[in-house]
Amino acid sequence: MSNSLYYQAKREIDAYFMPQCQPLNPQLCYSNLSNGSYGTSKVSPGQYSTLESSSGIGSYLMHSSTSTLSFASSESPGSLLDSSSYPDNANNSPVSNSCVTEDMGDLRCKLRELESVMLGPDSDIIDGYCNMIESGSLVTPLEMDSWGKVIEMIARKDVKQVLVACARAVVENDQLVAQWLMDELRQMVSVSGEPIQRLGAYMLEGLVAKQASSGSSIYKALKSKEPASADLLSYMHILFEVCPYIKFGYMSANGAIAEAMKDERRVHIIDFQIGQGSQWVTLLQAFASRPGGAPHIRITGIDDSYSAYARGGGLNIVGQRLSRLAQAFKVPFEFHAVDISGCRVQLKDLGVRRGEALAVNFAFMLHHMPDESVSTENHRDRLLRLVRGLNPKVVTLVEQECNTNTASFLPRFLETMDYYMAMFESMDVTLPRVHKYRINVEQHCLARDVVNLVACEGAERVERHELLGKWRSRFTMAGFKPYPLSVLVNSTIKTLLQNYCNSYRLEERDGALYLGWMNRDLVASCAWQCS
Repeated sequence: MSNSLYYQAKREIDAYFMPQCQPLNPQLCYSNLSNGSYGTSKVSPGQYSTLESSSGIGSYLMHSSTSTLSFASSESPGSLLDSSSYPDNANNSPVSNSCVTEDMGDLRCKLRELESVMLGPDSDIIDGYCNMIESGSLVTPLEMDSWGKVIEMIARKDVKQVLVACARAVVENDQLVAQWLMDELRQMVSVSGEPIQRLGAYMLEGLVAKQASSGSSIYKALKSKEPASADLLSYMHILFEVCPYIKFGYMSANGAIAEAMKDERRVHIIDFQIGQGSQWVTLLQAFASRPGGAPHIRITGIDDSYSAYARGGGLNIVGQRLSRLAQAFKVPFEFHAVDISGCRVQLKDLGVRRGEALAVNFAFMLHHMPDESVSTENHRDRLLRLVRGLNPKVVTLVEQECNTNTASFLPRFLETMDYYMAMFESMDVTLPRVHKYRINVEQHCLARDVVNLVACEGAERVERHELLGKWRSRFTMAGFKPYPLSVLVNSTIKTLLQNYCNSYRLEERDGALYLGWMNRDLVASCAWQCS
């Protein structure tokens, strides 16, 4: 099979799966990247815009849909933080620039002005707070030797460090300091700014939501607000095209399945999150070109409500599209729809038949399953044991290389910032900051996950990533051993990356492939077989 079979679908194939979008050039790579700057021009932060109104930011008008931050549970379309839950002080900040100093008198001035906005003119809380600080009788989460450092961060507009300070205040329940830092951050972040300013806007939304609510009450501060399904699908397609992360995962998994099934005449693929079904287009092409003719292919597609919303309908849409393509490729084909979430999948749902070689695909899915830290049922390990009992020839795993599952809030916040900072930087290089779709792509495809990671706990936090080392332990305990990826898969992905900026890197370690941005691993892919 040639390399092109993995990632160069015919134009008529695209029409089945993707909306027609403005052509994008993934080879855009700016010369000033090596100097630490991103994009073609420097954009000042300007005023902070709530995500509900960000679609009208100057020249960044978006398509026809309302540009809103989406936030989703595992069972429903996204939600938006209610902008009425906090004031927008972008043009009427309670803190004047003259108060940004280490002097205690000026600090008192800052707190006094903050009082008038937050507590009203009759409150004496600020006086008591200042007096206790001056007398040394109050031990605060933000000690006196830290005040000057924080004010310096604000003065130099260090978004990253101010976000960290704000997260510390939130987790330590220092509401006064947290509110002050949130007000300062609103003037520093921008959904149309530099990568840290854009990411900061979404992380700030998460901090506001976390401070306002906890547990099941979080959704009282959030409201469902998604773009139209056609728009959302368009944004997802743009992300698919401009960044290689999803393509990398699909190509590596398809390569492992094709290798494992090269001599089989009847193949059954169980996809635990089939989405649009686009992953299987190139694999059907590859099977169609196999010497001796294509095998009989049966795909069992498992769905979730978010994919159904983006798709604009149920799994019958995916089945019909794949069936038409298989017919065009002259590949014998069946589609089996399982319209339930992964947590509810049982053996009877999978329709396994004797005489079929089985492949199971876990692509960007298992991290949504609650484990032992969330549920006594531990669906993450339950699914692996269930699959092991089916005796598959190969199981593919693609996951984000990020450690956010059981980490406490502050380490999770820092890991989220580091991981998505790399994502936003890579977006900046491939999709110019002035591109009219970029804000919507980030808001609806990335920000939803960021807010969930920052704002939610327990079962409501559905973004629970683990590093590949942890996944290895889970697969080994379930009765699997590594299935080596072929040299062809590695070389094919290297060919793919030639179409992108050279800051992407591919590394093979311990039988797994890692795709990263600069020095940060972002996606890991590997395959397994029964031990």
